[in-house]
Amino acid sequence: MALTQMVLFRFITVLVLAAHCFSAIIVTAQSVGGRNSSWTPYRPVEPVKNYRVAESSSPSHKPTATIEVTPSQYVMCEPCEPVYSDVISDLDLEQMRPCQPGCVGLQQMCTQPMCVNPTNGMPMAMPVQGEMMPYQNIVAQGNGAWSWELLPGDVIWHSYWAGVKESRMSGVVFQELSDGMTLLDVTLGGRASIVRYGTRCHGRPMGWELQIEGAGMPRINLDENWDLEAADFRFGMPLIYGAERVQWKLSYYHLSSHLGDEYIERTGIPASDRVNYARDEIILGFSFFPLPAWRWYAEGGWAFYANEGADPWEFQFGLDYAQPGPTGCLGTPFFAVNGYLREELDFGGSFTGQAGWLWRGYSGKVLRTGVHYYNGKSSQFAFNGPLEQFEQQIGMGLWYDF
Repeated sequence: MALTQMVLFRFITVLVLAAHCFSAIIVTAQSVGGRNSSWTPYRPVEPVKNYRVAESSSPSHKPTATIEVTPSQYVMCEPCEPVYSDVISDLDLEQMRPCQPGCVGLQQMCTQPMCVNPTNGMPMAMPVQGEMMPYQNIVAQGNGAWSWELLPGDVIWHSYWAGVKESRMSGVVFQELSDGMTLLDVTLGGRASIVRYGTRCHGRPMGWELQIEGAGMPRINLDENWDLEAADFRFGMPLIYGAERVQWKLSYYHLSSHLGDEYIERTGIPASDRVNYARDEIILGFSFFPLPAWRWYAEGGWAFYANEGADPWEFQFGLDYAQPGPTGCLGTPFFAVNGYLREELDFGGSFTGQAGWLWRGYSGKVLRTGVHYYNGKSSQFAFNGPLEQFEQQIGMGLWYDF
């Protein structure tokens, strides 16, 4: 057994020594200054060649041209030809951001001759002449052809930030000042584009778009063992037309309101006091950006079906403010106000104000957090009729808007 182990050990030793000698020979043959001094570790790329003329002090000596092969790792074009696209993808925008600050030149290397204007977040492009050009000018020159797009990742029309009945994902913890209750209003929903016929400008979609939106909006009483007080449910199908600064909305939506079983059991309200608030409505809305950071909006709706305390007409208006474009990790301040008037309240209603900090991604989706203030009739429409309540809310919220 010992003899077998000794023979096996010596055999392995011989193999190791032979491999070492063979590799040394190969390295010597391929090393610079060895037997093959022209060897290079880079794979040459043909036909990328730079021709260099060798100069000589002798006038009788004719210049000779030598061919220099550029390694593939260092193939560069300076300047590169601009590449234009009628669609700016998330990856394009990510590549453009390192060109900040300023749009007066490209001091830093970019994969495309583009950058983002730091004052308004709008993409800029470098035309062939070498001067910065707003992206909408390139679109106007014929590179922004309209086309069909199924299930795009962004939307033309965004939810109103301070609208309490907008489809989003959010949670607002507040104290109701009239009775001191601590409540949690949750919205579980969102909006998305189904199909679009349009283009993009400044990275913002434009054209015709069919959306779908919906949400459930329960209210939780944190002082009463997290009882469910009420819940509203919304579903809508907006048809949108958007230009660079103006958007229009023609929408159908359904909203129905329901009291929570735990609230009914706790309060013992009679069945006659319950209302089955519901409406099916057609809305015409208008949104305008006088400046990139400001959005003004207004809409009017008429319910062709209004049940148990719901009257046909309602109106909504307000404004949203935040610096446009992707914010990165630092974010930016925001504030928003909203007025909501309803015919069943003699065209009274509610006022909502919000302010805080905002983060925006490349798709236009927004994450916000900050303070929330609400004053008016209850934002849970089940508290209509005999249960009608006036609420003054102050609290904190987290909102994810589409």
